[in-house]
Amino acid sequence: MKFDDIELVDNEAIHNFELTIDGQRSFIDYQVRGEKIYLIHTEVPEALQGQGVAEALVEKAFSFIEGKGQKVVPLCAYVQIFLKKHPEWDRIVA
Repeated sequence: MKFDDIELVDNEAIHNFELTIDGQRSFIDYQVRGEKIYLIHTEVPEALQGQGVAEALVEKAFSFIEGKGQKVVPLCAYVQIFLKKHPEWDRIVA
């Protein structure tokens, strides 16, 4: 995974998991309901697209969610595609 040195930020105030790369913010919009985190929308600035940012963001978010003992409800189309390519993460899907 690229971007190993960039820390995931859980911006709870606006319900976003965030990565800031070259001053540009990528995010996953989420909602928490009990022990489930609903991943609603992933967005990467156009200048960063095609560089693996979304994949790194989702993987970091999954690691964070797993570390908190929560489960994922993948509503976001990109997250659903990621899960098809990475079935090892099915373990955290609600």
